[in-house]
Amino acid sequence: MAKIHRLPVLGSEALEAVADEQLLQVGELARACGKTVRAIHHYESVGLLVPHKRSKGRYRLYAPDAVERVNWIQKLHDVGMSLSEIQQIVSTWEKAPSAPEAMAKIRAVYHQKLREVHDQIARLSALERELHASLQYLDTCETCNPTELIAACSACTVHEPHEHEPELVAGLHACNTTSH
Repeated sequence: MAKIHRLPVLGSEALEAVADEQLLQVGELARACGKTVRAIHHYESVGLLVPHKRSKGRYRLYAPDAVERVNWIQKLHDVGMSLSEIQQIVSTWEKAPSAPEAMAKIRAVYHQKLREVHDQIARLSALERELHASLQYLDTCETCNPTELIAACSACTVHEPHEHEPELVAGLHACNTTSH
């Protein structure tokens, strides 16, 4: 059975039991997540992250699970979600009348993002193939006479007339911007 990861619930009773020596200052949290202090403060300012408490010197102190929360925000950002969309997920989660309803809504959002990621992977795979073909095509350019002018490339004699010029190469010749 797969392990179920729950979203951290801010202000839960479990957080109250965190020992002071486990709490992280904002700089420690930022380092632990590979973020800047400014990013952590921004997540706090938009309501995505809440410090566990403040120290006697008024420094923000975060519970250890804040690392998980920041990493969660980053993963959602990596799949193309804006901070306002992430705020909407948190709001949906917090306002759901029941756990099954909350899970169903989050599941629908994640399914949509998964479809978008699949589409993006397909686009990137096609682009990868185009780059490989372009590099292979351009590798033959090393055989050209070094005295050839770049204008001669549009009437290349190295490649066979039936050989398809990849779009990433053909685009160089299309609508040539140099004046004649």
